[in-house]
Amino acid sequence: MPVFTRFHQSSRPGDDMPGDGATGPEAERDAEAATAAAEAERSGAGSRLARLRHWRTRHPRAARTLRLTTTALAAALILGALLLPNTLPALKAVSFARIPAEAVLGAVVVLALPRRPRLAAAVLYGLGLTALTTVNLLDMGFNEYLGRGFNAALDWDLLPDAQAYVRDTLGGGVATAAAVGAVVLVLLGAAVMVAAAVRLANVLARHRVRATKGALIAGTVWVTCSALGLTLSGGPIASERGAGALKVHAQRTVDSLRDEAAFVKQSKADTFGNTPPAELLPDLRGKDVIFTFIESYGRSAIEDPAMAPGVVRTLDTSTRVLEKAGFAARSGWLTSATYGGSSWLGHSTTMSGLWIDNQRRYRTVTAGDHLTLTKAFQKTGAWDTVGVMPGVQKGWPEEKWYGLDQLYDAFDLGYQGPKFSWSTMPDQYALEAFQRQVHGRKRDKPLMSFVILTSSHQPWAPLPKMVDWDELGDGSVFDAIEEAGNQASDVITDTTRSREEYGRSIQYSLTSLTQWLQRYGTDDTVLVFLGDHQPIARVSGNGAGRDVPVSIVAKDPKVLDKVADWNWTQGLKPDRDAPVWRMDSFRDRFLKAFGSTPRPS
Repeated sequence: MPVFTRFHQSSRPGDDMPGDGATGPEAERDAEAATAAAEAERSGAGSRLARLRHWRTRHPRAARTLRLTTTALAAALILGALLLPNTLPALKAVSFARIPAEAVLGAVVVLALPRRPRLAAAVLYGLGLTALTTVNLLDMGFNEYLGRGFNAALDWDLLPDAQAYVRDTLGGGVATAAAVGAVVLVLLGAAVMVAAAVRLANVLARHRVRATKGALIAGTVWVTCSALGLTLSGGPIASERGAGALKVHAQRTVDSLRDEAAFVKQSKADTFGNTPPAELLPDLRGKDVIFTFIESYGRSAIEDPAMAPGVVRTLDTSTRVLEKAGFAARSGWLTSATYGGSSWLGHSTTMSGLWIDNQRRYRTVTAGDHLTLTKAFQKTGAWDTVGVMPGVQKGWPEEKWYGLDQLYDAFDLGYQGPKFSWSTMPDQYALEAFQRQVHGRKRDKPLMSFVILTSSHQPWAPLPKMVDWDELGDGSVFDAIEEAGNQASDVITDTTRSREEYGRSIQYSLTSLTQWLQRYGTDDTVLVFLGDHQPIARVSGNGAGRDVPVSIVAKDPKVLDKVADWNWTQGLKPDRDAPVWRMDSFRDRFLKAFGSTPRPS
């Protein structure tokens, strides 16, 4: 820095001008910059600050442009955070053409405060906007995949499951990078948002008179637009989006906490809690009963034009094949307690007769002794009860709550083939292993089985294909099929391909199950199978509902006679106008249909 060097060589304490004798405005700027730099170094502020100040003095036009640009970006960031919608369909340019009340109020507050309180208020404002942006982005993700908004009281428990899903689907490296990246983005976002709020607060304070007039004008326009109800593209010009979003989340949290307390009491009451074993399921004695859930098998698979043709064709074909084998079927609809994921909520709702639509309810009920439909079979002492769960890869204490004498998880079925994304093994193999290790063995009692099929779990790539049942072996036959399949990363981000592959996955699962029944079912086999929930909203579509198909299949006509008053559709495909029940009503209807006597606890 030549000027700085000359200053040190020629100036003396108390000198007002550089030692080279230069005069005029330029010399004055040089002297000011040199003095500021020297003082910064002596005080420990560092040469970097001195160079910045010197650059600003030497290049006033560029410095002014930089200041204006920085201020404009800070204002855009603040306004964007205040107006950010919480759903992807609403993420349009017109959504940001509003006047946010929170911006006007924020300006009024910082203009009224002295320096230190103003700085504190700006920091808190920036942190509040960070929280608002975070919950809006979480809302987008939850609406896109689970068809509902984020619940701050309940949904933090789902984040580890989300990470596990990413790890199983895209690999451990991607899962770790995503988790670390999310934390870094939140922290970085907080730093940037706070810096933007502080920047704007300082700018407003420096231009207090003009800023006060601007705030007054903006407030007047906001009040006028609000009073007249003026809108733009269907939305109010006078926006309270930020405060409204935080209010919704706060109310949602309060309601969830109240609901949890009420559910604890509800779960202790049971229509069949005191029914003696001899009075449970007398009309199914001697039957092998199998409850099977098909992952993501929802109403959209049967009625959405993008997926329905192949799935309906599979259902019609399977119905005819089973009829030739002597089986008959009845089908209806159940409204699931969950949507797009959290399959265990659908399983537990169906089996317990309680509406379990969140993780807190799930933990509450599984920690108690509420009678599940599967445990009712165990309680009679007339059945052996087993669970076949290829998706379980760690300890699963819920098996006791479900009333299972024995559990076969992903490591107990002898599979040596490849994983198919999240699914540990193809449904066809899981059913063959169930036959080989459980269903096909001689026993003293009939069998009640609880089977969860996973091949139709998102991201639906790669997908298994049917092979000859006699060639399944240890599952190595699927190596070439998995290798030739689609990559999960290619399908998961493509809505059209996701819908197509989802439909194919449902066809595969249905074919596996119905061929297994045709091959191994007996005169005493009773199969109940249903979906746990609809696929994610990106596949099922906005407003698709929560209905899932449910079917009962048996050879013995007396079994289906017991449910004749249900008015379900004949065959495996329920009619559009077939009865729709809430999923939590199924347990009591099933118990009563097959002779159980209600004796409430």
